Amino acid sequence: MSDSDLREEIQNKANAYFDYMVQVRRHLHKNPEVSFKEFETTEYIRHELKKIGIETEQPLDTGCIGIIEGGKPGPVIALRADIDALGMDEEGEAKADFASERPGAAHCCGHDAHTANLLGTANILKDLESEIPGKVVLIFQPAEEKLPGGARLIRDSGVLQKHGVEEIYGLHMNPNYAPGEIAFKPGSFMSCTVEFEIEVIGKGGHAATPHLAVDPIVMSAQIINQFQTVVSRSLDPTEPAVITVGKISAGSVHNVIPAKAEMIGTVRAFSMETARFIKKRIEEILKGVTESAGGSYTFQFTEGYPAVVNEAKCTEKLAESARKVLGNEKVIELQRPMMAGEDFAFYQEEFPGSFFFLGSGSDEADSKWSWHHPRYNIDEKAMITGSSLMAGLILGV
Repeated sequence: MSDSDLREEIQNKANAYFDYMVQVRRHLHKNPEVSFKEFETTEYIRHELKKIGIETEQPLDTGCIGIIEGGKPGPVIALRADIDALGMDEEGEAKADFASERPGAAHCCGHDAHTANLLGTANILKDLESEIPGKVVLIFQPAEEKLPGGARLIRDSGVLQKHGVEEIYGLHMNPNYAPGEIAFKPGSFMSCTVEFEIEVIGKGGHAATPHLAVDPIVMSAQIINQFQTVVSRSLDPTEPAVITVGKISAGSVHNVIPAKAEMIGTVRAFSMETARFIKKRIEEILKGVTESAGGSYTFQFTEGYPAVVNEAKCTEKLAESARKVLGNEKVIELQRPMMAGEDFAFYQEEFPGSFFFLGSGSDEADSKWSWHHPRYNIDEKAMITGSSLMAGLILGV
Protein backbone atom coordinates (compact mmCIF):
# COMPACT_ATOMS: atom_id res chain seq x y z
CA MET A 1 0.00 0.00 0.00
CA SER A 2 1.39 3.42 -0.95
CA ASP A 3 1.87 6.12 1.69
CA SER A 4 -0.98 8.19 0.28
CA ASP A 5 -3.32 5.18 0.23
CA LEU A 6 -2.29 4.31 3.78
CA ARG A 7 -2.94 7.88 4.97
CA GLU A 8 -6.41 7.76 3.40
CA GLU A 9 -7.09 4.38 5.02
CA ILE A 10 -5.99 5.71 8.42
CA GLN A 11 -8.29 8.72 8.09
CA ASN A 12 -11.21 6.57 7.03
CA LYS A 13 -10.71 4.28 9.99
CA ALA A 14 -10.37 7.19 12.43
CA ASN A 15 -13.73 8.46 11.22
CA ALA A 16 -15.21 4.96 11.40
CA TYR A 17 -14.04 4.49 15.00
CA PHE A 18 -15.21 7.94 16.12
CA ASP A 19 -18.50 6.72 17.60
CA TYR A 20 -16.61 3.99 19.46
CA MET A 21 -14.16 6.55 20.94
CA VAL A 22 -17.05 8.78 22.02
CA GLN A 23 -18.74 5.81 23.70
CA VAL A 24 -15.52 4.92 25.55
CA ARG A 25 -14.84 8.49 26.58
CA ARG A 26 -18.33 9.00 27.96
CA HIS A 27 -18.27 5.70 29.86
CA LEU A 28 -15.00 6.70 31.51
CA HIS A 29 -16.28 10.20 32.16
CA LYS A 30 -19.30 8.84 34.03
CA ASN A 31 -17.13 6.46 36.04
CA PRO A 32 -13.98 8.37 37.02
CA GLU A 33 -11.37 6.97 39.39
CA VAL A 34 -8.64 9.05 41.01
CA SER A 35 -4.90 8.36 41.00
CA PHE A 36 -3.82 4.88 42.12
CA LYS A 37 -7.49 3.84 42.43
CA GLU A 38 -8.19 3.15 38.73
CA PHE A 39 -9.18 -0.51 39.23
CA GLU A 40 -12.42 -0.56 37.23
CA THR A 41 -10.86 1.66 34.57
CA THR A 42 -7.99 -0.79 34.17
CA GLU A 43 -10.33 -3.77 33.82
CA TYR A 44 -12.39 -1.87 31.26
CA ILE A 45 -9.31 -1.04 29.18
CA ARG A 46 -8.01 -4.62 29.31
CA HIS A 47 -11.43 -5.89 28.25
CA GLU A 48 -11.51 -3.51 25.29
CA LEU A 49 -8.00 -4.51 24.19
CA LYS A 50 -8.82 -8.21 24.52
CA LYS A 51 -11.89 -7.72 22.29
CA ILE A 52 -9.65 -6.58 19.44
CA GLY A 53 -7.03 -9.24 20.00
CA ILE A 54 -4.32 -7.21 21.75
CA GLU A 55 -2.35 -8.92 24.50
CA THR A 56 -1.96 -6.97 27.74
CA GLU A 57 0.33 -6.90 30.75
CA GLN A 58 -0.22 -5.21 34.11
CA PRO A 59 3.07 -4.22 35.76
CA LEU A 60 1.38 -2.16 38.51
CA ASP A 61 -1.79 -2.49 40.57
CA THR A 62 -3.58 -0.22 38.10
CA GLY A 63 -2.94 0.68 34.47
CA CYS A 64 -1.74 -1.73 31.81
CA ILE A 65 0.14 -2.00 28.55
CA GLY A 66 -0.90 -3.54 25.24
CA ILE A 67 1.39 -5.02 22.58
CA ILE A 68 0.91 -5.02 18.81
CA GLU A 69 3.48 -6.91 16.74
CA GLY A 70 3.85 -5.39 13.30
CA GLY A 71 4.20 -7.29 10.05
CA LYS A 72 7.44 -5.62 9.01
CA PRO A 73 10.83 -5.03 10.65
CA GLY A 74 11.19 -1.70 12.41
CA PRO A 75 11.53 0.15 15.73
CA VAL A 76 9.68 -0.43 19.00
CA ILE A 77 7.56 2.66 19.65
CA ALA A 78 5.46 3.38 22.74
CA LEU A 79 2.30 5.49 22.79
CA ARG A 80 1.05 6.71 26.16
CA ALA A 81 -2.34 7.73 27.59
CA ASP A 82 -2.98 8.62 31.24
CA ILE A 83 -6.15 7.19 32.80
CA ASP A 84 -6.73 8.86 36.19
CA ALA A 85 -9.32 11.46 37.16
CA LEU A 86 -9.01 14.47 39.45
CA GLY A 87 -10.30 14.56 43.02
CA MET A 88 -12.96 17.24 42.39
CA ASP A 89 -16.57 17.77 41.37
CA GLU A 90 -17.55 18.97 37.93
CA GLU A 91 -20.08 21.36 36.43
CA GLY A 92 -21.40 22.10 32.95
CA GLU A 93 -24.57 21.48 30.94
CA ALA A 94 -22.56 20.23 27.95
CA LYS A 95 -21.65 17.11 29.95
CA ALA A 96 -25.10 16.52 31.46
CA ASP A 97 -25.71 13.26 29.59
CA PHE A 98 -22.47 11.68 30.82
CA ALA A 99 -21.57 13.60 33.98
CA SER A 100 -19.55 11.94 36.70
CA GLU A 101 -21.64 9.65 38.86
CA ARG A 102 -19.00 9.62 41.59
CA PRO A 103 -18.85 12.61 43.94
CA GLY A 104 -15.34 13.92 44.46
CA ALA A 105 -13.97 12.50 41.20
CA ALA A 106 -14.14 14.00 37.71
CA HIS A 107 -12.29 13.87 34.42
CA CYS A 108 -11.67 17.64 34.25
CA CYS A 109 -8.27 17.30 32.59
CA GLY A 110 -9.06 15.17 29.53
CA HIS A 111 -7.57 11.85 30.58
CA ASP A 112 -10.82 10.06 29.69
CA ALA A 113 -10.34 11.32 26.14
CA HIS A 114 -6.64 10.40 26.12
CA THR A 115 -7.63 6.83 26.99
CA ALA A 116 -10.44 6.70 24.43
CA ASN A 117 -8.14 8.18 21.80
CA LEU A 118 -5.49 5.51 22.41
CA LEU A 119 -8.09 2.73 22.29
CA GLY A 120 -9.26 4.16 18.96
CA THR A 121 -5.63 4.21 17.79
CA ALA A 122 -5.27 0.59 18.94
CA ASN A 123 -8.20 -0.43 16.75
CA ILE A 124 -6.76 1.35 13.72
CA LEU A 125 -3.32 -0.19 14.23
CA LYS A 126 -4.71 -3.68 14.82
CA ASP A 127 -6.63 -3.44 11.55
CA LEU A 128 -3.42 -2.41 9.78
CA GLU A 129 -0.92 -4.50 11.75
CA SER A 130 0.55 -6.10 8.61
CA GLU A 131 1.65 -2.60 7.56
CA ILE A 132 3.29 -1.75 10.91
CA PRO A 133 7.10 -1.62 10.88
CA GLY A 134 8.27 -3.00 14.22
CA LYS A 135 6.26 -3.21 17.44
CA VAL A 136 3.86 -0.89 19.25
CA VAL A 137 3.65 -0.66 23.05
CA LEU A 138 0.40 0.99 24.20
CA ILE A 139 0.77 2.47 27.70
CA PHE A 140 -2.40 3.09 29.70
CA GLN A 141 -0.76 4.81 32.64
CA PRO A 142 -2.21 5.43 36.11
CA ALA A 143 -1.68 8.38 38.42
CA GLU A 144 -0.41 11.23 36.28
CA GLU A 145 -2.02 13.65 38.72
CA LYS A 146 -0.30 12.48 41.91
CA LEU A 147 3.27 12.08 43.09
CA PRO A 148 5.41 10.06 42.60
CA GLY A 149 3.71 9.81 39.19
CA GLY A 150 2.56 6.70 37.38
CA ALA A 151 5.05 7.34 34.56
CA ARG A 152 7.94 6.95 36.97
CA LEU A 153 6.50 3.70 38.32
CA ILE A 154 5.84 2.26 34.84
CA ARG A 155 9.36 3.20 33.74
CA ASP A 156 10.95 1.74 36.86
CA SER A 157 8.94 -1.50 36.57
CA GLY A 158 11.16 -2.57 33.66
CA VAL A 159 8.27 -3.50 31.37
CA LEU A 160 9.22 -0.96 28.69
CA GLN A 161 12.85 -2.05 28.76
CA LYS A 162 11.76 -5.69 28.47
CA HIS A 163 9.93 -4.89 25.25
CA GLY A 164 12.86 -2.87 23.90
CA VAL A 165 11.11 0.50 23.61
CA GLU A 166 13.19 2.90 21.48
CA GLU A 167 10.89 5.93 21.21
CA ILE A 168 7.87 7.21 23.11
CA TYR A 169 5.11 9.70 22.26
CA GLY A 170 2.24 11.21 24.22
CA LEU A 171 -0.39 13.92 23.89
CA HIS A 172 -2.59 16.14 26.01
CA MET A 173 -5.88 17.74 25.04
CA ASN A 174 -5.54 21.53 24.92
CA PRO A 175 -8.54 23.89 24.99
CA ASN A 176 -6.49 26.73 23.49
CA TYR A 177 -6.41 25.05 20.06
CA ALA A 178 -9.22 23.86 17.83
CA PRO A 179 -9.97 20.26 16.89
CA GLY A 180 -7.83 19.36 13.91
CA GLU A 181 -4.84 21.31 15.24
CA ILE A 182 -1.78 20.21 17.20
CA ALA A 183 0.93 22.25 18.90
CA PHE A 184 4.48 21.02 19.41
CA LYS A 185 7.89 22.29 20.45
CA PRO A 186 11.36 20.73 20.31
CA GLY A 187 13.51 21.02 23.44
CA SER A 188 12.10 22.41 26.70
CA PHE A 189 8.32 22.06 26.54
CA MET A 190 6.95 21.89 30.11
CA SER A 191 8.49 22.68 33.47
CA CYS A 192 9.63 20.56 36.37
CA THR A 193 7.33 20.66 39.37
CA VAL A 194 7.87 21.00 43.11
CA GLU A 195 5.37 21.12 45.97
CA PHE A 196 6.00 22.86 49.28
CA GLU A 197 4.27 22.94 52.66
CA ILE A 198 4.97 25.63 55.26
CA GLU A 199 3.82 26.11 58.83
CA VAL A 200 4.37 29.59 60.26
CA ILE A 201 4.37 29.33 64.04
CA GLY A 202 3.58 32.31 66.25
CA LYS A 203 1.92 32.84 69.59
CA GLY A 204 -1.84 33.04 69.86
CA GLY A 205 -3.69 35.76 71.71
CA HIS A 206 -6.58 38.20 71.85
CA ALA A 207 -7.14 40.34 68.77
CA ALA A 208 -7.31 43.43 71.01
CA THR A 209 -3.85 42.84 72.46
CA PRO A 210 -1.61 42.00 69.49
CA HIS A 211 1.48 43.16 71.41
CA LEU A 212 1.11 40.10 73.64
CA ALA A 213 0.94 37.71 70.69
CA VAL A 214 3.14 36.79 67.71
CA ASP A 215 0.83 36.99 64.72
CA PRO A 216 1.43 34.23 62.14
CA ILE A 217 -0.95 35.88 59.68
CA VAL A 218 1.15 39.04 59.52
CA MET A 219 4.30 36.94 59.17
CA SER A 220 2.66 34.92 56.39
CA ALA A 221 1.70 38.09 54.51
CA GLN A 222 5.31 39.31 54.67
CA ILE A 223 6.60 35.90 53.57
CA ILE A 224 4.28 35.70 50.56
CA ASN A 225 5.19 39.22 49.48
CA GLN A 226 8.90 38.42 49.72
CA PHE A 227 8.41 35.23 47.68
CA GLN A 228 7.48 37.45 44.76
CA THR A 229 10.99 38.93 44.74
CA VAL A 230 12.79 35.61 44.42
CA VAL A 231 12.15 35.27 40.68
CA SER A 232 12.39 39.00 39.95
CA ARG A 233 15.51 39.74 42.02
CA SER A 234 17.39 36.51 42.79
CA LEU A 235 17.27 34.67 39.45
CA ASP A 236 18.83 35.50 36.11
CA PRO A 237 16.05 37.34 34.20
CA THR A 238 16.42 34.88 31.31
CA GLU A 239 15.67 31.90 33.59
CA PRO A 240 11.90 31.18 33.71
CA ALA A 241 10.44 30.24 37.09
CA VAL A 242 7.23 30.57 39.10
CA ILE A 243 6.44 30.49 42.83
CA THR A 244 2.75 30.20 43.65
CA VAL A 245 1.11 29.87 47.05
CA GLY A 246 -2.03 27.88 46.29
CA LYS A 247 -3.60 27.79 49.75
CA ILE A 248 -3.24 29.60 53.06
CA SER A 249 -5.14 28.68 56.21
CA ALA A 250 -5.15 30.39 59.61
CA GLY A 251 -7.53 31.36 62.36
CA SER A 252 -11.14 30.56 63.13
CA VAL A 253 -12.93 33.61 64.61
CA HIS A 254 -12.94 37.42 64.43
CA ASN A 255 -11.26 38.23 67.71
CA VAL A 256 -8.49 35.64 68.08
CA ILE A 257 -4.93 35.80 66.79
CA PRO A 258 -4.13 32.18 65.92
CA ALA A 259 -1.02 30.32 66.99
CA LYS A 260 -0.06 29.22 63.49
CA ALA A 261 -0.74 29.60 59.78
CA GLU A 262 -0.29 27.00 57.09
CA MET A 263 0.38 27.44 53.41
CA ILE A 264 1.01 25.13 50.47
CA GLY A 265 2.19 25.92 46.98
CA THR A 266 4.27 25.01 43.99
CA VAL A 267 7.53 25.95 42.30
CA ARG A 268 7.97 25.61 38.53
CA ALA A 269 11.25 25.86 36.64
CA PHE A 270 13.06 24.18 33.76
CA SER A 271 15.75 22.54 35.87
CA MET A 272 15.84 21.05 39.34
CA GLU A 273 18.99 23.09 39.92
CA THR A 274 16.93 26.27 39.63
CA ALA A 275 14.16 24.79 41.78
CA ARG A 276 16.68 23.91 44.49
CA PHE A 277 18.07 27.46 44.41
CA ILE A 278 14.51 28.73 44.91
CA LYS A 279 14.16 26.32 47.84
CA LYS A 280 17.24 27.90 49.43
CA ARG A 281 15.81 31.41 49.01
CA ILE A 282 12.40 30.39 50.37
CA GLU A 283 14.01 29.01 53.51
CA GLU A 284 16.12 32.15 53.95
CA ILE A 285 12.95 34.26 53.75
CA LEU A 286 11.11 32.01 56.23
CA LYS A 287 13.99 32.18 58.68
CA GLY A 288 14.41 35.94 58.39
CA VAL A 289 10.74 36.87 58.75
CA THR A 290 9.89 34.48 61.57
CA GLU A 291 13.02 35.13 63.64
CA SER A 292 12.60 38.89 63.38
CA ALA A 293 9.01 38.59 64.66
CA GLY A 294 9.75 36.10 67.41
CA GLY A 295 8.18 33.11 65.64
CA SER A 296 9.40 29.94 63.95
CA TYR A 297 8.48 27.71 61.01
CA THR A 298 8.51 24.25 59.46
CA PHE A 299 9.20 23.72 55.76
CA GLN A 300 8.77 20.72 53.47
CA PHE A 301 9.94 20.83 49.86
CA THR A 302 8.97 17.82 47.70
CA GLU A 303 10.54 17.44 44.27
CA GLY A 304 8.00 16.22 41.73
CA TYR A 305 8.22 15.75 37.99
CA PRO A 306 11.29 16.65 35.89
CA ALA A 307 10.95 19.03 32.95
CA VAL A 308 9.45 17.70 29.72
CA VAL A 309 12.24 18.03 27.16
CA ASN A 310 11.32 16.87 23.65
CA GLU A 311 14.09 15.07 21.76
CA ALA A 312 14.85 16.82 18.46
CA LYS A 313 14.65 13.87 16.03
CA CYS A 314 11.48 12.45 17.57
CA THR A 315 9.84 15.86 17.54
CA GLU A 316 10.71 16.42 13.88
CA LYS A 317 9.35 12.95 13.09
CA LEU A 318 6.13 13.86 14.91
CA ALA A 319 5.82 17.22 13.15
CA GLU A 320 6.49 15.72 9.72
CA SER A 321 3.89 13.00 10.25
CA ALA A 322 1.39 15.60 11.51
CA ARG A 323 1.93 17.79 8.45
CA LYS A 324 1.21 14.82 6.18
CA VAL A 325 -1.90 13.80 8.08
CA LEU A 326 -3.30 17.23 9.02
CA GLY A 327 -1.72 19.75 6.65
CA ASN A 328 0.91 22.41 7.36
CA GLU A 329 -1.52 25.07 8.59
CA LYS A 330 -2.82 22.79 11.35
CA VAL A 331 0.62 22.04 12.82
CA ILE A 332 1.69 24.86 15.16
CA GLU A 333 5.23 25.17 16.49
CA LEU A 334 5.25 26.87 19.88
CA GLN A 335 7.87 29.53 20.49
CA ARG A 336 7.86 29.35 24.30
CA PRO A 337 7.61 26.51 26.81
CA MET A 338 4.89 26.49 29.47
CA MET A 339 5.06 26.20 33.23
CA ALA A 340 2.62 23.31 33.63
CA GLY A 341 4.17 19.96 34.55
CA GLU A 342 3.72 16.41 33.25
CA ASP A 343 5.06 13.09 34.49
CA PHE A 344 5.67 12.06 30.86
CA ALA A 345 9.08 13.60 31.61
CA PHE A 346 10.06 10.46 33.54
CA TYR A 347 9.88 8.41 30.34
CA GLN A 348 12.02 10.96 28.53
CA GLU A 349 14.80 10.56 31.08
CA GLU A 350 15.39 7.09 29.60
CA PHE A 351 13.71 6.98 26.18
CA PRO A 352 13.87 9.62 23.43
CA GLY A 353 10.42 10.93 22.74
CA SER A 354 8.09 13.84 22.22
CA PHE A 355 4.96 15.20 23.91
CA PHE A 356 2.48 17.47 22.16
CA PHE A 357 -0.87 19.23 22.51
CA LEU A 358 -4.01 18.14 20.69
CA GLY A 359 -6.54 20.89 20.02
CA SER A 360 -9.87 20.27 21.79
CA GLY A 361 -11.42 23.71 22.32
CA SER A 362 -14.60 24.88 20.61
CA ASP A 363 -17.62 27.04 21.40
CA GLU A 364 -19.92 24.33 20.05
CA ALA A 365 -18.78 21.85 22.73
CA ASP A 366 -18.31 24.51 25.43
CA SER A 367 -14.75 23.22 25.68
CA LYS A 368 -12.57 26.30 26.01
CA TRP A 369 -12.42 26.11 29.80
CA SER A 370 -8.99 25.67 31.33
CA TRP A 371 -7.66 22.36 32.58
CA HIS A 372 -8.89 21.51 36.12
CA HIS A 373 -11.84 23.92 35.84
CA PRO A 374 -15.11 22.23 36.93
CA ARG A 375 -16.61 23.03 33.51
CA TYR A 376 -13.65 21.58 31.60
CA ASN A 377 -14.77 19.59 28.57
CA ILE A 378 -13.41 18.52 25.19
CA ASP A 379 -14.72 18.68 21.66
CA GLU A 380 -14.79 14.94 20.95
CA LYS A 381 -13.87 15.50 17.29
CA ALA A 382 -10.33 15.99 18.61
CA MET A 383 -10.08 12.20 18.89
CA ILE A 384 -10.37 11.80 15.12
CA THR A 385 -7.27 13.96 14.81
CA GLY A 386 -5.46 12.30 17.71
CA SER A 387 -6.05 8.70 16.64
CA SER A 388 -5.20 9.32 12.99
CA LEU A 389 -2.02 11.19 13.94
CA MET A 390 -0.81 8.54 16.37
CA ALA A 391 -1.54 5.78 13.86
CA GLY A 392 0.22 7.74 11.11
CA LEU A 393 3.22 8.25 13.37
CA ILE A 394 3.53 4.48 13.89
CA LEU A 395 2.98 3.66 10.22
CA GLY A 396 5.42 6.31 9.05
CA VAL A 397 3.08 8.16 6.72
